[in-house]
Amino acid sequence: MTRLLFTGGQVLDGTGSSVSAADVAVEDGRIIEIGPGLDGDESVDVAGRTMLPGLFDCHTHVVVSSIDTMRLMQTPFSYRFFQAAQNLEATLRIGITTVRDAGGADLGVKQAVEDGLVPGPRMHISLSMLSQTGGHGDGWMPFGGTIRALLTHHPGVPETLVDGPDEMRHKVRELIRMGADVIKVATSGGVLSPRDKPTHAHFRLQELEVLVEEANAAGIFVMAHAQATPGIKNAIRAGIRSIDHGIYLDEEAIEMMLARGTWLVPTLVAPRGVIDAADAGASIPEASVAKAREVVETHSASFAKAVAAGVKVAMGTDSGVTPHGQNLRELALMVEGGMTPMQAIVATTRSAAELMGLDSELGTIEPGKRADLVIVEGDALEVTTLADRITEVYKDGVRVV
Repeated sequence: MTRLLFTGGQVLDGTGSSVSAADVAVEDGRIIEIGPGLDGDESVDVAGRTMLPGLFDCHTHVVVSSIDTMRLMQTPFSYRFFQAAQNLEATLRIGITTVRDAGGADLGVKQAVEDGLVPGPRMHISLSMLSQTGGHGDGWMPFGGTIRALLTHHPGVPETLVDGPDEMRHKVRELIRMGADVIKVATSGGVLSPRDKPTHAHFRLQELEVLVEEANAAGIFVMAHAQATPGIKNAIRAGIRSIDHGIYLDEEAIEMMLARGTWLVPTLVAPRGVIDAADAGASIPEASVAKAREVVETHSASFAKAVAAGVKVAMGTDSGVTPHGQNLRELALMVEGGMTPMQAIVATTRSAAELMGLDSELGTIEPGKRADLVIVEGDALEVTTLADRITEVYKDGVRVV
């Protein structure tokens, strides 16, 4: 068995500890030893550089490559899977070795990565988002038809409009049968959906409790697209693990999150991505662009309050709404919102792994963990330019970038 040694560099281990000089020894895809003066059968010289754990993005859409409605409507159905291969590679290139896909990727996309058909991060998939009629996942339009250009349904991704506890229970079981690692639900309206508002709560508490009961029975977590204050609170009451977006957080919601240990996945870059795309000429309904402009400041303020209160935060971006490969823009926004650069890195490593239930395997550079390593030139805590300074990425001890 070959012992691979990363030598001469520094380690930022993802635990929040300061950067320190150390070698890292890897065997059979796992970290076996960390310290000065180690030896190995083969060596990788990382002198003058810093090793980070493999990074996480806890809210991506790898099968979404554009939010331009007209462009999407004219794109052949299967074309998006070839784009997904590019998106996965772009994500891996910036050091993200694990993602939680929030809708669009099916079991085939995940298996293609696992089997080495395409390079990409390991994936937890949700398949599709549960939505009530008239909710964030309902593409009904005033002309009387339905447009699902952004996230389509097909044999690998089921229709997920549900109403009432019985429909909810059945659909959660169907998603689990089809390979979902996590269940996603919209407990509020959203920005890009046509007939709802981010300030409106969706689903009643009984429906959400049934959802969580079924997910728990299968040993998986639930994530909530939750922007409206009442929708956030219902998600917390039901026992949902993460609030994604969390645009309208009030003091009570923050206190509830602290009491229940609920995670926040802020996706601060997402509404900015909608505005950027519209400014660049993308065909996006004006109502959606207006909603994006309205929420940016409120979103930032809610995040700052949550950070100040000590809410648990894991990094996520909603990439697909923003271009894949630009995911690390989120870190600078997290720092603007009150996190230290080290806290932002921890949110993108150890905390993200904990949210996804992978902290025994990933998220830190420690003996026994899988050898996902990101090699960075310069100051690893200079998060604004981090993506530009990544020189190598290793996944399970194998160089993939």
